[in-house]
Order: sequence, then C-alpha cells, then structure tokens
Amino acid sequence: MIDFESLSSFWARPDIAANITLLMDMLFALVLGLIFGYERSYHGRAAGMRTYGLVCMVSAALIAISGYSRQWFGGAVLGIGPVDPTRVVQGIVTGIGFLGAGIIMKDGLNISGLTTAASIWAASAIGVLVGLGFYVDAVGLTLLAVMFIMWGAKIGSFLPSRHPLAVVLQFRKGFLPSEEAIRKIALEHGYEIAQGSIAIQYRDRQVEWRFVAISLGKAREVPLAVLAKELPMLDGVESFQLSHARN
Repeated sequence: MIDFESLSSFWARPDIAANITLLMDMLFALVLGLIFGYERSYHGRAAGMRTYGLVCMVSAALIAISGYSRQWFGGAVLGIGPVDPTRVVQGIVTGIGFLGAGIIMKDGLNISGLTTAASIWAASAIGVLVGLGFYVDAVGLTLLAVMFIMWGAKIGSFLPSRHPLAVVLQFRKGFLPSEEAIRKIALEHGYEIAQGSIAIQYRDRQVEWRFVAISLGKAREVPLAVLAKELPMLDGVESFQLSHARN
C-alpha cells in the first residue's frame, strides 16, 4: 500500500543528491558527445551529433545509475545490494557492437563506416568515464579522439604507405584476358594485384575482372587520372571503373 511516507522517501535528501548528480552526468556526457559527433556531422557522415550525443549520454546514465542501487525505487525495496559496474559496461559494449555493425557497409571492393563505428565505440567509453566520475579523463578522451579522427589521415599521408585501388575491368565479347598480362601491366604502373583479391565474372561471352591493386610506393604509383587515360588503350578493355579502396 502506497502512503505519504513511502512517497516522501523518493525525495529524501540522499535521493535528491543522487538524482542531481545523475542529471549533471547525463548533461555533461551529452555535451561531450555533441562535440565528438560534430566532426562526423561536419564531414557528412551518416552518424552525426544526435547519434553520438545519445550514445554518450545513455552510456553515462547506465553506468552512473548502477552506482546508486541503494537509492533505486527510493530505497523502498529491500534486498538490493551493490551492482557490479563491469557487467553494465559489458552490456553497453555489446549494444554498441550491434550499432557499429549496422554502420559498416561493403560496396564491392570498398568497405566504409569502420572509422565511424570505432568512434561510436569511443563515444560510449566517454559516457562510461563520465558515469564513473572520471570527468577529466572523459574530456581528455573526447579531445584525443576528435583530434585523431581529424588529423590522423593527414599524419598518415606523410608516412610511407601503399594505397589500395579497387579496379573493375570489363573486356569486349569473346576476349579472354591473361592474368599474367594484367599483373605485368599493373607492375608497369606501380601496382601489384593483392593476393586472393581477383574475382572473375563471365556473362554473355563477356569477361569482367574485379581486383584490388596495391601501390608499390608513392614514388612509383601512377596517378588515378593518368590510369584513366591509359586503360581505354589496353587491348580488349571495353569499360573500366577505378576507385580508391576506402575503409
């Protein structure tokens, strides 16, 4: 039976303090999530400020509320002991895994969304830090994650690297290309065909090759625009498609 005493227990001083603390944690996590998500939104990614703000805020709420188990239901329900926060973290990570899997997309030889999925995982970690009271670390993780996403690719451009290229070649009807010849042409242009990446389709007497070509180095690779001019002159090539293999 609900009476005035049981209702007033919901607004006892410890419970008010817990509610205010939880509310402040959620607001703080929301702000950090919006800051983090703005970078993704600015670059036109599908997951933007709202997604990151919600992930960060809800993660903070779930982990923070586990620390106030004695205040659950206004302390009116007996037998609620301490809750293990590590189990709550496991649940958050599992849920974010499903969200990240929905963001990763495969289009032919290209895979996109990996960075966004990883950054949403980082947003949940920021929320967990806020919920546990590590506010300085939460701010630090936010700044580090944003800076790394913004400038990580630029830093990588100054380091030695081998860029992947997604290639689709469609040959005229009746023409049967030689793998050795295609590999030789790729090497002449500063690329090698990645092991196990060749996919061949034959339809209506017409052959189509799909593969990933890996650059042999910045000094040796031929620019994409130059390749586009030279490919139509290759024997048997009727149409082609070139794109940087994104991930």
